[in-house]
Amino acid sequence: MAPASDPMSLAGSPGFLSALTAVVADGHDACVTLLADLVRHPSLLGQEQSAQDLIAGVFTGLGLTVDRFPIDLDALRALPGFSPSVTAPDGRDNVVGIYQPRTHIGRSLILNGHIDVVPTGPADLWSADPFDPVIRDGRMYGRGVGDMKAGIAAYIAAFAALRRMGYQPAAPVFLQSVVEEECTGNGALACLHRGYRADAAVIPEPFGQTLMTAQVGVMWLQITVTGTPAHVLDTGAGRNAIESAYAIAAHLKPLQQAWNDRACPHRHAAFDGHDHPIQFNLGKIEGGEWASSVPTRCTLDMRVGFHPGQDVASVQAAVEKTIAQALRTDPALNGVKADVRYGGFQAEGFALPADADVLTELEESHRAITGSTPRRVAMTCTTDARFFALYGDTPATCYGPHASRIHGIDESVDLASVQEVTAVLALFIARWCGLEPVTD
Repeated sequence: MAPASDPMSLAGSPGFLSALTAVVADGHDACVTLLADLVRHPSLLGQEQSAQDLIAGVFTGLGLTVDRFPIDLDALRALPGFSPSVTAPDGRDNVVGIYQPRTHIGRSLILNGHIDVVPTGPADLWSADPFDPVIRDGRMYGRGVGDMKAGIAAYIAAFAALRRMGYQPAAPVFLQSVVEEECTGNGALACLHRGYRADAAVIPEPFGQTLMTAQVGVMWLQITVTGTPAHVLDTGAGRNAIESAYAIAAHLKPLQQAWNDRACPHRHAAFDGHDHPIQFNLGKIEGGEWASSVPTRCTLDMRVGFHPGQDVASVQAAVEKTIAQALRTDPALNGVKADVRYGGFQAEGFALPADADVLTELEESHRAITGSTPRRVAMTCTTDARFFALYGDTPATCYGPHASRIHGIDESVDLASVQEVTAVLALFIARWCGLEPVTD
């Protein structure tokens, strides 16, 4: 295809869309192969480096300048959005592929994805090895295949498809593969600290080809409950720390209910379509010393959701006030102590304006490729989009493939949706950034 005289008009020129979808289809096998290779690298928390080696090599092969840098917690600690890390950052890097055009005509773009994955759970419950991907009935199975290595493979394939057509973006594009999204987001925060900004950011999270318009805040906390030890021959002489921990978790449920109440002053309008957007989850509990002893100590880890506009400090204060009141008023907790600590997510929520350009352009690109209008959804989880939107002056959203059982057993992604997302992202890049011809 001959280059148009106006680089910004190429995406709308006759034949461009059909040529683009054909090139994406031709490259789909390579995209699937890359996705399988990524899944084979078990990039659990603290073990992301081999997958990042692969990403760095792919970025180099695309002709991008590779910026690989470690997460410096000391440099991030005082920044807005920082969350206390749950593991040592040593030897763990972000990888960014930097593209600079010959002439900057269009709008700049960040394409971001996280390389870290959550634990598999009992591997024997999987239908196959979670890190040995298999394809059945048009779906690929494996840990992290949907959340979110398919999104990374798709944005790489989208960028590569334009190059194979003879075009490249007419604005800077930064392809980011970050660590620690699943527990703190400090990888994305480190990209901001390094100076990466753009006119928009898109994260291909596996949200079923919907457009994310908002997301809740998320806080992780640990409550250490101390009771009174005793022999089981006289359990009444002690206070069971495990039972007390469950009681304290139960006392937090009314706070969750209050924040879900439609009359709650904190409730955000973006979640009017959700009856129960705020979730408190008791995710881990550990306690006791001996089967025949009343347990002295128990720790529970919780995830607390909250609305955009609620700041972290006020949420912490509300949680601590609720626990203090429970200890003071519940006779079953008489003599029990509870210490609250915060580690992992301390993540604020946010909402995009309905008319944000990144939403309208993605919507048009999706419609052009699929013939349908994507749903706009306020998400009851958190993503790294918050860093760009809240602290980086970079409007951000998520748009990615259809996946199932993410964070569960037999996680999978629909490969046809990966191909569609690739085409949508490629068209979006062309529309957002403009295009210029590739020259040798």
